[in-house]
Amino acid sequence: MRNLLLTIRYLGTAYSGWQVQENAPSVQQTLQDAVEKLFTVRENIVGCSRTDAGVHANMYCCNIRTQSLLPCETVVKGLNAYLPSDIAVVSCQEVDYDFHARYSCEGKEYVYLIHNSQIRDPFLENRCWNYKKHIDADFLNKQAQSFCGEHDFKAFCSAGSSVQSTVRTVKSFKVERSGDNIIMSVQANGFLYNMVRIMVGTLTDIIMGRIAPDTIESIIESCDRTNAGITAPAQGLYLNKVFYKSNT
Repeated sequence: MRNLLLTIRYLGTAYSGWQVQENAPSVQQTLQDAVEKLFTVRENIVGCSRTDAGVHANMYCCNIRTQSLLPCETVVKGLNAYLPSDIAVVSCQEVDYDFHARYSCEGKEYVYLIHNSQIRDPFLENRCWNYKKHIDADFLNKQAQSFCGEHDFKAFCSAGSSVQSTVRTVKSFKVERSGDNIIMSVQANGFLYNMVRIMVGTLTDIIMGRIAPDTIESIIESCDRTNAGITAPAQGLYLNKVFYKSNT
């Protein structure tokens, strides 16, 4: 048996998320279909995390334990021949048999893209949050630093999560402007259900005056979801990087 680590990219617009759904198309199912055509057997694919419907990935990692002897280069070319245009396999490498895409992960980085203009960009349709009110990126970057560090992020977790602990360590949070686009990048050792989207919604609610500035620390301490902001739309969110030990 071999253990193959696949790195893929995808646009999430047409999918219900990564996880296989009973009555909706998913990235995992689409990839499993392609693997079955190439390997002639339906293999189980383990993903690094769940993503919501409409969320995208610049980098998503998954592993497959298989008896296939196909070289990694052939796996990449073969899967891309069977996959639709909105999913691409970037690389394949053989890893230790005990490697697990989710449990071996040491951290992730998400990016949230806001198109901050009175005029929408048709080339970013379903790939950003169109937001008309002007955003002061420097101001929000200062506000966002309150997210950094180890905290109980229960106030930034949507209902329905079954995790045992809501404590996470945010290593960095950056808010930057590039032309009409606001790019929010957050890196942590793990994320709760809708955590990034609620963080983004809280920052935009500060811009709108619905939440007072300099109150993120108190919102975190409250552990009360009702004190945090809205959940930002899914289409602006990208899983950007997945971190493993360097010897993976």
